[in-house]
Amino acid sequence: MRFIKLGVSAGCLAALLWWTDAAAVLARLRGADMTWIALSLLALTAATLSMAARWKVAADAFGMSISYGLAVREYYLAQLINTVVPGGVAGDVTRAVRAREAADLTRAAQSVMAERMLGQIAILGLMFAGFAVAMVMPGGPDWGASGWIVLAVLAGCSVATWVLSRQDHATGRFAVEILRLARRPAMLCLGAITTLCLIFGFYACARATGVIIPIAGWTTLIPLVLCAMLIPLSVGGWGWREGAAAALFPIIGAPASAGIATGITYGVVLFAAALPAGLLLLRQSLSENLPTKGKPDIP
Repeated sequence: MRFIKLGVSAGCLAALLWWTDAAAVLARLRGADMTWIALSLLALTAATLSMAARWKVAADAFGMSISYGLAVREYYLAQLINTVVPGGVAGDVTRAVRAREAADLTRAAQSVMAERMLGQIAILGLMFAGFAVAMVMPGGPDWGASGWIVLAVLAGCSVATWVLSRQDHATGRFAVEILRLARRPAMLCLGAITTLCLIFGFYACARATGVIIPIAGWTTLIPLVLCAMLIPLSVGGWGWREGAAAALFPIIGAPASAGIATGITYGVVLFAAALPAGLLLLRQSLSENLPTKGKPDIP
């Protein structure tokens, strides 16, 4: 299955480069503005720190006491694993397993699932508001019937979640807890910060490759591209992200090749933003292997 997911990502990228102007994509990548790439890296770093804080709040709600430093370290590690291991969830599984010492594996897994779902609620909520405004106010990108389809799907997800929360079983009670957490001021604030940082990170990559995404696209186009990365049949969202960007960029007057270049740049920056995980793990390993102070044992 891993090789299938790897093949899907590689195959999608190859097909996209064959379908579009590969030379134009490479030209945009070679001429990428490093200032905007640095800004994207800073935004994604801020997003990671915010998501770690969100996980700490979620863990507290499930009876787990973890420090912010631990949350940051484990989140970085999870992100690095998710970017290189097929499926995009192996890092979160690792995060739950490594955090089980703070409570137990069940609550650790619930806290990780809750944090990830709260992140999706934040970005989907923004996307729903963005499309609702875009469909009734002229002047932005012309989404046509596809905009109404997106709104219908998002509304259906909301109704399904509400119905699930009314059920008296473990999944229903978990959904109730998620909705309760989503209304907390801390979660609302962290969700807004994280979502804004992720969106700006993608916007900065677009600017780096020569495309200016209008403000209306921040709440519609960019969230759609980011959601494409959630499709598990890939490695780190590669292929699906570039395909979504190639399909959607013409709506804002940019060529498909620009969308592919932006997606590739974003993928590289995502990987670079997760690299501090290696330094954090090295620091942990060194601290664990330091000799303890005191008198040596006498044989």
